[in-house]
Amino acid sequence: MDKLLDYFLDFVHLFLIFFNLFGWISKKTRTYNLICLLLTLSSWFIVGLWYGIGYCPLTDYHWKVKTQLGYENLPSSYIKYLLDGIFSTNLSSRFVEVLTMSSTMVALFLSIYLNIRDRFFKK
Repeated sequence: MDKLLDYFLDFVHLFLIFFNLFGWISKKTRTYNLICLLLTLSSWFIVGLWYGIGYCPLTDYHWKVKTQLGYENLPSSYIKYLLDGIFSTNLSSRFVEVLTMSSTMVALFLSIYLNIRDRFFKK
């Protein structure tokens, strides 16, 4: 059952990452994308004040499941875990943090811009 939960959490993680990065593209999902990005950033920087900057409750729970499955030495970031697996390497944690934050900020800027444009400058 834990293995099934692990696969499900992988799916949820991947969906959340892709939605945060690209949910602004569709006009139908822009508002939800902005909300999702703000919740993600709130977790990283507000909840992160207590649990460590960059804290993600989904990763926290996922790592508990993976630990029960026998995984050890998991990185603090799911994105680092994912990229290390894709590229069969051990990327610098700092590089992954910068890449993650840069990508998220670009998506946030685009989401804010397009949400404002859609609400106040309708054609």
